[in-house]
Amino acid sequence: MADKVQDKLSDELVNHLQGGRMVTLASIDAENGSPNILCISWLSAIDNSTLRLAIDGRSKLLTNIEQDPRVTVTVLGLGSAYALVGQARKYTERLENVALNMAGVEIKLQSVIDIMFYGGKLTVEPAYDHTYDKALAGKYDQEVFAALRR
Repeated sequence: MADKVQDKLSDELVNHLQGGRMVTLASIDAENGSPNILCISWLSAIDNSTLRLAIDGRSKLLTNIEQDPRVTVTVLGLGSAYALVGQARKYTERLENVALNMAGVEIKLQSVIDIMFYGGKLTVEPAYDHTYDKALAGKYDQEVFAALRR
């Protein structure tokens, strides 16, 4: 059902967001105030009201959330579409034990909204493939998700 609003993630969504899902993250562009949208996969639900993600230490997202912490994560899965609305902050300049220069961002959720259109049900979830060395991609995934959960 569209526009069903909760104040936290369901246990089912927490389990769904344990890593490797492609989601979009919208922030407010620090330069011009327009929406700035990224596709990310290094995101994990820590609990029913907290998300953590890894982002390149040079990403414009870090500047955006310093100026305005409001963000929305869009999740397509579990048969529906969800807007996870919250406040983001950089909690670490660099994730420990991760070979890549990745900053840690934490999002405290304020609302979880089912945004699927009326009468619609998602039947296939988005999928992606790594286009570089699969073994190296797996190594990075393990490092990043371990760091996000610390």
